[in-house]
Amino acid sequence: MTSVTSSTDQPESSARMSHREVVQALSGLMVGMFVTILASTVVSNALPRIIAELDGSQSVYTWIVTTELLAMTATVPLWGKLADLFSKKLLIQVSLSLFVVGSLLAGLTPNVGILILSRVVQGIGAGGVGSLALIAMAAMIPPRELGRYSGMFGAVFGVATIAGPLIGGVLVDTSWLGWRWCFLIGVPFSVGTIALLQKTMHLPPAPRKRVSIDWLGAFLIVAGVCDLLIWSTLAGHQFAWGSWQTAVFVAGGVLLLTLAVWQESRAKEPIIPLSIFRNRTVALTIVASVLVGLAMFGGTVFLSQYFQISLGKSPTVAGLMSLPLIFGLLVSSTLAGQLITKYGRWKAYLVAGSVIMTAGMLLLSTIDAHTSVLKLSLFMAVLGIGVGMLMQNLVLAAQNDVPAQELGATTSSLTFFRSMGGAIGVSALGAVLANRVTSLLAERFGTAGTDGGTAKVPDLATLPPGVLSVIRDVYGAATADLFLVGTPIALLAVIAVLFIKEKPLHTLSGDERRAQEEAAGAATVVP
Repeated sequence: MTSVTSSTDQPESSARMSHREVVQALSGLMVGMFVTILASTVVSNALPRIIAELDGSQSVYTWIVTTELLAMTATVPLWGKLADLFSKKLLIQVSLSLFVVGSLLAGLTPNVGILILSRVVQGIGAGGVGSLALIAMAAMIPPRELGRYSGMFGAVFGVATIAGPLIGGVLVDTSWLGWRWCFLIGVPFSVGTIALLQKTMHLPPAPRKRVSIDWLGAFLIVAGVCDLLIWSTLAGHQFAWGSWQTAVFVAGGVLLLTLAVWQESRAKEPIIPLSIFRNRTVALTIVASVLVGLAMFGGTVFLSQYFQISLGKSPTVAGLMSLPLIFGLLVSSTLAGQLITKYGRWKAYLVAGSVIMTAGMLLLSTIDAHTSVLKLSLFMAVLGIGVGMLMQNLVLAAQNDVPAQELGATTSSLTFFRSMGGAIGVSALGAVLANRVTSLLAERFGTAGTDGGTAKVPDLATLPPGVLSVIRDVYGAATADLFLVGTPIALLAVIAVLFIKEKPLHTLSGDERRAQEEAAGAATVVP
């Protein structure tokens, strides 16, 4: 554990920012979030082309997505702790700089190995932006007014998540750009965002204090999560789910996470304070966030592959086909946020969103290689509406129910567990997809089309018509199975949300509540 002194010569301001000042500050945060989240999804439509050119397998396909999510997930709690020590604006700019470095490495990569390494660097930067943006927003805005801004952030998150494949498709299909620009396109926007934040973002400076960073706890958390994610990716390909390798991976991950819990329980200032789990609202929103991340990321990240391989669409058309999901998420997120701000009630939107999300997952479990575009659009719109009503409002519910001094830890923990759910979902469901594709291809062609037991992502242009028809049927059936697996996971989110107790929204911002709580604490010690 390391002690660090954070100081500033400026007095901390407690005055509430005007609406115009808040919007100016949030504009920089939203641009930063958009660019970093886009990095997770812009490669979706390009991945079949990337893997074919770099001679990768279905497992590599999954790892290119998973490593970025893994790095983002593992570093979120540490970024949240650093926010208690140093300038949030500086930290966001540092994280964006890391993202730029990772993007340049990815865009210039000569092979799959360097591409995966660059995705790790991108994920570290993205983890900082995603966590710090929500912490800064809660510090500036009262929960009673946070709904309208949460809706905006939810819309940005949703649009970046779902629009990424469309942008990636256009880049891949543009002859003078190509798939490398799926990574390079974020560089100028990130640099511009750093400058924009310098001009528009004005947060109160952190007070002088000594804070201990629990580096051992951070290491144990990262190691434990990485262990389980690596296992979920390799199981079913490199070794059987019930093999001794599985026992070693699972035992190692559980041991590391158990040690992490022990370390966090004794640390002076833990990375993830265990005390927040004693709060019923926080505990249930964390559970729901994990399940939402698992179901949403785990299923939708493979839709672009389904559009291109099973339906035979080009990368650009595949991106356009995701527009119903974008529209549903954008409208429901924004509308729910406005209604929450107007009426001050929020639980109904969580319940409705989780139910609609589950229905969307169930509908998408019926797709195949012959499903019509109209039916697909309807199913995706239903899923988008549900996710939009649920995802960002889970953060609002948790932030409203904790003391101001725990806002950073609570927000970063929610982001961490949601990202962990997404990483686990992509990794585990990617393994299910690869295993399902491999087994179906083996039934049709024997060992042809596989490499060491793992199905290769096919280059459709080189396949004869008879083989192409079989490949499309196989990927259609395998993708439907993913959403069928995701449906009961989404149903568990409904149950978690039902047990959340609704409480009135605060009318003071995080900074105002902190000042009020500190004043009340000081009054209790005055004789």
